[in-house]
Amino acid sequence: MSRPGPLSASVLICTYNRADLLGEMLQSLTTVQSARTWDVIVVDNNSSDRTREVVETFATSFPVPLRYVFEARQGKSHALNTGIELSRGEIIVFTDDDVRVGPAWLDAACDTLDQQRDLDYTGGPVRPIWGAPPPRWLDQTRGDLWGTLAILDYGASPFVFEERHRVPLGANMAVRRTLIDRIGGFDPSLGRRGRSLLGQEQAEFFARSRFSGARGAYVPEMELDHHVPHTRLTKQYFRRWWYWKGVSRARADAMHQQTELGLNLRDVPYVAHVPRFVWGLLARAVLQWIGASLRRDPIMAARFQMQCAYAVGYVRACWDRTTRPSRAAVAVPRETASLSR
Repeated sequence: MSRPGPLSASVLICTYNRADLLGEMLQSLTTVQSARTWDVIVVDNNSSDRTREVVETFATSFPVPLRYVFEARQGKSHALNTGIELSRGEIIVFTDDDVRVGPAWLDAACDTLDQQRDLDYTGGPVRPIWGAPPPRWLDQTRGDLWGTLAILDYGASPFVFEERHRVPLGANMAVRRTLIDRIGGFDPSLGRRGRSLLGQEQAEFFARSRFSGARGAYVPEMELDHHVPHTRLTKQYFRRWWYWKGVSRARADAMHQQTELGLNLRDVPYVAHVPRFVWGLLARAVLQWIGASLRRDPIMAARFQMQCAYAVGYVRACWDRTTRPSRAAVAVPRETASLSR
């Protein structure tokens, strides 16, 4: 029996006021080499800069179809869902406006799904393009804080994400359309809105994918480079990011009544409407932060400081009942965006 041909793919980029970086990203996409049928969709989520002009300029000579879409509803999840609805590929390859890809990136993202039809998605490494030298408190040998900067490296060997309780980054993942048709898109109550640091829309999506029995693979060859601006290399930014990760994670956990590690929140004890283990995390992190500071260990002190920020954000979300979203709000919309042809 002959092997099926390569699946078609749509590369989806959501953008907000990053016209120059988007131009670099689109330029890198012009170098992609692939025998499959593919296209690119850029969803402009209310940008006020030259985003549309940049996309339309590239579209005149782009090697594959390149479409510009304007999504007026602010929020990355809205933009993602609109892009999914308008895409045509059997695989949707998600990436960002501030990355650079190489010639083999697209096939690295999709080949595993071509060859292993029992897998539903892939993800790969995200390497940093430093906008300034990393601070000495940022450990570059382990990835505890790398998610803050959208950096990921799980090593040189492939593995199944579910077997290690891992998920890919939204900047570098490929998902079968059939999985999205089965479980829905991204929840609009999560995800970035303008300059907000609310997130976890991908983590919540993959929580639903696990519940459905889906499996994904880490593909080391599916690598790209990501700009890390100097403005993000501060403890103030890290604290904000981890605080909002706590808020976002609490919302996602409440939606499913289960943590990302599989702990059933219906079975755990609560103190002041907050799972008791979160209070324990906060207490331990405070003590460890103090200890590391006294030892003058900047790397461990930063790590525990961010754990404190995360726990405080989680507590805040537990107390703010009005912010809890409904799991019903995950369908990909069937109307919305304006499409420029």
